[in-house]
Amino acid sequence: MELNSIKPADGSKHAKRRVGRGIGSGLGKTAGRGHKGQKSRSGGYHKVGFEGGQMPLQRRLPKRGFKSLTLRFNAEITLSDLARLGLAEVDQLVLKQAGLINDLTRTVKVIQSGAITTAVKLSGVLATAGAKAAIEAAGGSVA
Repeated sequence: MELNSIKPADGSKHAKRRVGRGIGSGLGKTAGRGHKGQKSRSGGYHKVGFEGGQMPLQRRLPKRGFKSLTLRFNAEITLSDLARLGLAEVDQLVLKQAGLINDLTRTVKVIQSGAITTAVKLSGVLATAGAKAAIEAAGGSVA
């Protein structure tokens, strides 16, 4: 095989459609655009969602809901997650290494779901009132 003998596979390439090249081509005169109207003109088209001047659907429907952009920086972990870790001291770095929170997380909060029996000291991690009471009842602390 030589570089000058390489060819594309049969059928993989085909000639581009040449419009407006006479009656015999089958695509002469109007070049497949039909007669008159906005879509027959060069440069004549409309923006996405345009409905001919009628109020478009995205403006007819009411606005609804809100999604906070800071939500992706917050994370929750449960009491049962803490118990499964089995560590005496827990901070954000430990939780990242354990795979309980991702790298984007800035704020971590412990929620009261499940139970904890071992004493755990939290630092740099928030807790709900119920979770804080459960941790302190087990002999731990929330800093």
